[in-house]
Amino acid sequence: MIRIAIIGGGPAGFFGAVSAAGYKTSDEITIFEATHQPLGKVRISGGGRCNVTNHCYDPAELVKNYPRGGKELRGPFSRFQPRDTVAWFEKHGVRLKTESDGRIFPVTDNSETIINCLLTEAKKTGVRLRLGARVTAVSRLTDDPASPRFRIRFQDSAAEEFDKVLLATGSAPRGLTFAASLGHSLIPSVPSLFTFNIEDPRIDGLAGISFEYVRLSMTIAKKTKLLQSGPLLITHWGFSGPAVLKLSAWGARILHESNYQAELSVNFLPGLTGQSLLQKLVEFKSHQGRKHLLNSPPLPLPKRYWSRIVEHLGMDNKLTWGNLGNSGLRRIAEEISSAKFRINGKGIFKEEFVTCGGVNLKEVNFKTMESKICPGLYFAGEILDIDGITGGFNFQSAWTTGWLAGQSMATL
Repeated sequence: MIRIAIIGGGPAGFFGAVSAAGYKTSDEITIFEATHQPLGKVRISGGGRCNVTNHCYDPAELVKNYPRGGKELRGPFSRFQPRDTVAWFEKHGVRLKTESDGRIFPVTDNSETIINCLLTEAKKTGVRLRLGARVTAVSRLTDDPASPRFRIRFQDSAAEEFDKVLLATGSAPRGLTFAASLGHSLIPSVPSLFTFNIEDPRIDGLAGISFEYVRLSMTIAKKTKLLQSGPLLITHWGFSGPAVLKLSAWGARILHESNYQAELSVNFLPGLTGQSLLQKLVEFKSHQGRKHLLNSPPLPLPKRYWSRIVEHLGMDNKLTWGNLGNSGLRRIAEEISSAKFRINGKGIFKEEFVTCGGVNLKEVNFKTMESKICPGLYFAGEILDIDGITGGFNFQSAWTTGWLAGQSMATL
């Protein structure tokens, strides 16, 4: 029998534990969770619904959703990918559903369904769960790679010895401190998924208005340009929605370096080219010339936002389409296809906090998730320099790396 310590009671830690216990039931496996409520990030994810994974079953396509870590995850995803995640949860009594955008949730729309499943499976397979067990130090007792041994010290000064250790502490600084103390180098952590703070009269007071599909172009320090598309939401502090969150993920590090200052261009109707958009406006003018601009949006835009466009361009409230000249048509077309906004800070993405940065991926064997530097030490989840865009991809990397680590700890 070997003793396995899993530090961190999040999705990666639990999946590592049940994976190891299910493979080899004779091992003693203990999850040490610092809080009194495990799986906290699962509980709040997806607005309390838990976005378990994504309906992207091709590993080559799946890795494209990871701004950092995609190359390293290519092999692991060939062994455990979203299709396997779905099969695992359904085997353990959780029915899942796929929404139109590819996100996968439990049919109950309740994250407690996922939490109860993991807690039940951990108990069934004999995994020990110790809550309120704050680890303060992890040290290596032997340099012999054939028989690694670790001492874990706790806040109450007690200490225990283990044969293998899995660090699955997410972005918590203490986990990174443990990794560094055992010889690992760290990539500085910065926020990855966040909203944009924008102060602009065009969106002031319009919180809640959404656009089904836009194209965003962000320019940072007048040189770096990033593009993303998808739904957009106006908030009390600026812009949010999948398009913004994807942009924030890909631009995370350079935005941090630029103190979250950037220029944003929004194409609210990317299905129309510049010329076809102008032609639509000309046609609307010829057929609806008697109507007032302010009350007559010519294209599928929220009416309240259309009114702001007219106000922003300084056009008279009583101006009719028939009296609008070619210059006015071009100004409207430009405001719809390439509206310019100034990003002057970041907000948060609800209560979910994803970072990029963490343990240097070059120091981890992605066939086993074992450290290349410290034999017997394993990693899973967000403690690694891996992060995905919104849509269930961060959970999938947690399930995959946790599963691989668990299997490896039970077999090696």
